[in-house]
Amino acid sequence: MTDRWNPYLTSIEVSDKDGTASDTANLTFDDSEGQCILPSNGGRVEIELEGVKVFEGTVDEVRSTGARGQGRLLTVSCKGFDSRGKAKEPQDFHKDDATLKEFLEDSAKRAGLKGVRIDPDFAQIKRDYWSADSESFIHLGERIARELGGTFKVRGDTAVLAKRGEGASPAGGAMPSVVGAWGDNLLSWDIAPFVGRPRHTKARVRWFDRNEARWKEEDVEVQGDTPPATASPKFTAKDKDTANRRAKGKKSESERDGGEGSVRILLDPTAQAEGTFMLIGARPGIDGEYRISSVTHKCDRSGGSITALDLKQPKGDAGKDKRSAGGEGT
Repeated sequence: MTDRWNPYLTSIEVSDKDGTASDTANLTFDDSEGQCILPSNGGRVEIELEGVKVFEGTVDEVRSTGARGQGRLLTVSCKGFDSRGKAKEPQDFHKDDATLKEFLEDSAKRAGLKGVRIDPDFAQIKRDYWSADSESFIHLGERIARELGGTFKVRGDTAVLAKRGEGASPAGGAMPSVVGAWGDNLLSWDIAPFVGRPRHTKARVRWFDRNEARWKEEDVEVQGDTPPATASPKFTAKDKDTANRRAKGKKSESERDGGEGSVRILLDPTAQAEGTFMLIGARPGIDGEYRISSVTHKCDRSGGSITALDLKQPKGDAGKDKRSAGGEGT
């Protein structure tokens, strides 16, 4: 339908986030004569930019605006899943002696979805008891993702649970890498390569050993060169394996929040949340590898086309200015 929409479509904005919110899209149309047929509530939407699919979801809201001397606009807001459906409906059920994959697939079916794509390491986690306690499928997935250090979201009629901060898809393959180079496609940057407060050197979770009738602790070391500090979630775990996974999740969170920033580059529809971004040519100590936490593609008749990235988890040379005081730097 692209050619038919060209005279009327004035802007496109698509956002892909790392699981903290649903994917969203906004389409704005010139509706000066009221000529655009009102999209149906819950209608299917797919958006491609330069031949790359960047969004799949449903119409969530349609808004018409107009005023004397300003014309009329029709704005179509879309979400990555049908917010009218059963994904928001509370569930009350449990599953015994099951893997996480089996539990989430059951929950997804109750929510009216086709299935779940889960990271292989997460999928095989087996527990003697899983439960949903008056939680919607969305809340259930987000809770489990926080515990394991993962990213959860619903896209179309399928849910996704992937490892956070490792640049891997739920199937285990590598996510796309994006390069921003000064003098080429890099438009601007605003980056703090290290942030002190979220960083820890160790993650610790308590659990109760029923055989020995005493509390124990699971420790996981966190990468970094900060003074000793331990992150301890306020909730205890029921066994060693659960405690270890929660500690690893806290480790992932600490490493991820160790730096932050944002960049704007020329439109690159291959950029995805949880993918890798390489910054080149900004300056020593800022150049390096980062994890993409959110992506926003913007195409506008008057403003051109850009991709805005929010960044986390600096790696490599990011945050390290290796120049000597008597050499290149001062």
